[in-house]
Amino acid sequence: MCPLVLELKRRDGFCVRVLATGQHGEMLYSALGFFGVTPDYNLDFSAGGTLADITEKVMRGVGEVLAAEKFDIVLVHGDTTSAFAAALAAFYAGVAVGHVEAGLRTHNVREPYPEEFNRAAIDTVAEYMFAPTCLAKENLLAEGRVGERIFVTGNTVIDAFAYTVREDFTHPAADFAKGKKLMLITAHRRENLGDTMAAMFIGISRALAAHPEWCAVFPVHKNPLVRKAAEAFFEGNAQVKLTDPLGVGDFHNILSRADLAVTDSGGVQEEAAYLGVPVLVMRSVTERQEAVDAGAARLIGNTEESVFEGICAFMDGEAENMRVGKSIYGDGCASERIANILAAE
Repeated sequence: MCPLVLELKRRDGFCVRVLATGQHGEMLYSALGFFGVTPDYNLDFSAGGTLADITEKVMRGVGEVLAAEKFDIVLVHGDTTSAFAAALAAFYAGVAVGHVEAGLRTHNVREPYPEEFNRAAIDTVAEYMFAPTCLAKENLLAEGRVGERIFVTGNTVIDAFAYTVREDFTHPAADFAKGKKLMLITAHRRENLGDTMAAMFIGISRALAAHPEWCAVFPVHKNPLVRKAAEAFFEGNAQVKLTDPLGVGDFHNILSRADLAVTDSGGVQEEAAYLGVPVLVMRSVTERQEAVDAGAARLIGNTEESVFEGICAFMDGEAENMRVGKSIYGDGCASERIANILAAE
C-alpha cells in the first residue's frame, strides 16, 4: 500500500490517514520506514492468537477510528484477515470500501486458508474493486459483481520496485552464493504448517544435496512454528543461509539477483515474474494463474516428492524457458491509476 499512500498524499484533492494494526511490529515499521510512511492510527497489537482474535481486535479498533473521524472511503489491500476485518468494519460503519488487488481466486475456499475466503468477502462489500489483471476482473464478473465498479489497474506491489531495486545493492545474504546459483526460499502459509511444511523442507534439502552447485537463502517468517521447522531441517546445512525476515528493499534486491524462487507465497509469484526470476510454487492451486499461463511460474505441490522432483527438474535444465520477465501484474503505474479513479468520483 505504501506506493499508493505516497501517490494519494502528493495530490491536493485527498486527505489521507494511515492505519496500522501493529502486527509483526519489527517488519511493519521497517517497511513503513523504508517508504517514509508514518501511521496516523496504530492499533498496536502483536501478531498471534486465533483468526477470531485478530478479526475481533481489528474490527473493534477500526470501528473506533471510523467513529471518531469522517471518512469517504477505506482502502484495504489483498487478502489478510486484517484486511477482511477492516473492510467489514467499514461496511458496518457505512463507509465505502476500496479493495486493492481485488478478484484473485483459486476457487477453493481452503487453499489458501483463510485468504481465499477473505478476499472474496472483501469483494462482497467493496464499492471499488481494483483488479490487478483482466483475469481477476473476469473472476469478479463471473461472481456477479457490477462491472462499472471493477477497474483493471495492475498491482501496487509492482509500483514498489521503483523505490526498492538498485544496481549498487550489497548484503551478506546476497553474497552467500559465492559464485553458485542462488535459490530464494519463502514459506509461511497457514495450511502448510506442521507435517506438510516438514515434507516441503525435506524435499528442498534433498534437491539441494543433489545439486551442490546451488545454494539457498531463506528469510524465515516470525511465526514460531515456521522458525522451528526451518531450524530443524536447515540449520547446519552449508548450502542454506537462514536469516531473519528481510526488509522490503533487501528482499526485492536479493530476489532480483536470484536464479530461482521457491515459495508458498502469493506476492512472491508476482514479484518474481516481474523481475524475470523463475518461481516454483509449493501449492496445488494458485490465485496468480497468469504467471503459470505465461510460463513464469510452476505449481509443484507441497509433498516431499513433488517438491524434490519439481526443483530437480528445474535445476536439471528447465531454467531458461521460465525467464519471462513480462509485466504480467502491472507496469508500475497502478497507484496513479487508482488515484485517478478516486479523484474522478
